[in-house]
Amino acid sequence: MKQFIYESWNGVMNARHNPLRHIQDLQVRHIVLQVLAWMWCIIFAIGVGSWTVFGISAIAHLVFIVGIVLTVATFETAKRNPQSFNFIKGYHSMGRSRGSVWVNGKRVDLPKGDPGGEHE
Repeated sequence: MKQFIYESWNGVMNARHNPLRHIQDLQVRHIVLQVLAWMWCIIFAIGVGSWTVFGISAIAHLVFIVGIVLTVATFETAKRNPQSFNFIKGYHSMGRSRGSVWVNGKRVDLPKGDPGGEHE
């Protein structure tokens, strides 16, 4: 049973196993998955007979799928382009980024070339 659930999940949600894997563009794959999720929300709402159920189901699917897509996109970026997460080379606090800090309401200019940081 565990294997059946695992394979069923991968068959629908895992982009490496489902037919959507042939769509190279991650954004296009995402929108196709969103359209399918909305379709199933509508089918479920019609089956239950309530548009309120549709709204709740649609929002839940939207949040769930966006979370999955963002996670997969982040993992793929980390795998293919890890240097894209290097936002700042070295440590520079925002307060020092303009060459001065404020201490007790007074501006104190820092020496030229001071890298900033509290632990020097």
